Amino acid sequence: MPNFCRRRFAPRVLGAVLGATLLATATACATTAPSPRDIAGDRLLVVTTFTVVADMVRQVGREHVHVESVTKVGAEIHGYEPTPGDVARAIDADLVVQNGLGLEVWFDDFTARLDAPRLTLSDGIETVPVTRADTGGDPPPNPHAWMSPLVGARYAERIATALAELDPEHGDDYRANAREYADELVELHATLTAALGELPVEARVLATCEGAFSYLARDAGLDEIFLWPVNAEQQATPRRMESAIEAIRTRDVPAVFCETTVSSGPQEQVAREAGSAYGGELYVDSLSAADGPVPTYVDLLTYDVELVVAGLTGEEVDG
Repeated sequence: MPNFCRRRFAPRVLGAVLGATLLATATACATTAPSPRDIAGDRLLVVTTFTVVADMVRQVGREHVHVESVTKVGAEIHGYEPTPGDVARAIDADLVVQNGLGLEVWFDDFTARLDAPRLTLSDGIETVPVTRADTGGDPPPNPHAWMSPLVGARYAERIATALAELDPEHGDDYRANAREYADELVELHATLTAALGELPVEARVLATCEGAFSYLARDAGLDEIFLWPVNAEQQATPRRMESAIEAIRTRDVPAVFCETTVSSGPQEQVAREAGSAYGGELYVDSLSAADGPVPTYVDLLTYDVELVVAGLTGEEVDG
């Protein structure tokens, strides 16, 4: 018998599939284990699109919420294809949370059959375009806003507001948790900017594979060099690589980096030809497993910040 619980549906056809047949299949898949609603009990059941946002909701909601992430650790969020099982886990959600800014292209279809309010964390933030180059039109916003600790603090506040509206009894707890969390993120930003302030201005460059660090770079006073804008590994063309090599060589950038979800090969070649060091892999779209280096959002930012600072100051660079 085919395993329908493991079947995936492409985002472009998901809206058509999410009808009675999909919901029946999802319900059947859910009967083999306790449902998220059963696990949540009297707590709010919050479903998020990926693990980073899931952790943020857990930190703000704590004992009053049960959180499920649609995508799992290590998953690539941009082109994810939801399954009937994903729908089953979200059917009874009290709240569904996404990042927005075009990150989750499948979100509207996924939530079409869900009777739950939606929260888009990026609503109202000052966005950064995917590329600052003149493209002949208005470029779309870069979706990776959470990579700035300052934006993460804004996200925490929005999460607290949404949870408090659904659960006024514990509203004070949500708001207090968010303030504590936001303070931690703002302090992390201060640590980063203080460390980078010791560098010569010309060396304050963050060179990565994907342009996923635009918000971090903006808020920390870093210039950006990247091989492709967003979710476009195939765009590491010879021309882009030559441009990156020239910029890194001209600026005498001490180290370059890549992301854990893509191949680092092109960037390592850039480092060799530019006379720079390969500084290691940065986390962006996913947390690690609980026993890995970045099991929480704060851990992810801390890890990335420490790796970038070490690479640019020459303290400790792998490779």
